[in-house]
Amino acid sequence: MTHQEQYTLYRQEAKLLAAVGEHVHHQVGRVTVRLPAELARAAMAAWERDDEGELGEETWEEREQRDQAGELALIGLALTEDGRHDGGEVVVDLHVSSAGAAFRAYIEAAGPAFRQTGPAYPPSPQPDPDA
Repeated sequence: MTHQEQYTLYRQEAKLLAAVGEHVHHQVGRVTVRLPAELARAAMAAWERDDEGELGEETWEEREQRDQAGELALIGLALTEDGRHDGGEVVVDLHVSSAGAAFRAYIEAAGPAFRQTGPAYPPSPQPDPDA
């Protein structure tokens, strides 16, 4: 497969992922998350921060970091508006897209350590061969 053919396939698969997302969108909403109070305060501070001035041209990595900082700020907004203190934690119902962004950032930061331990959710149940 040529380089161009490979990227044509990637574009088609990106459209398929968006089609999956359309169906997911109608089936998910919010997820309840518990965060340590200190981490919640840091997210809220990201929301409160006022960025000023033009950034100019960004590298891919800088843009990715800015996007992640923006996701953190949106989590901070949710915590500011709806967070509930419970002991040393803050509980908030996050939109699944915000929770997913945080989870993807964790996977990226964990790198090979995440891949070695696997995802934090159980595998799908398998049919009982004796049933």
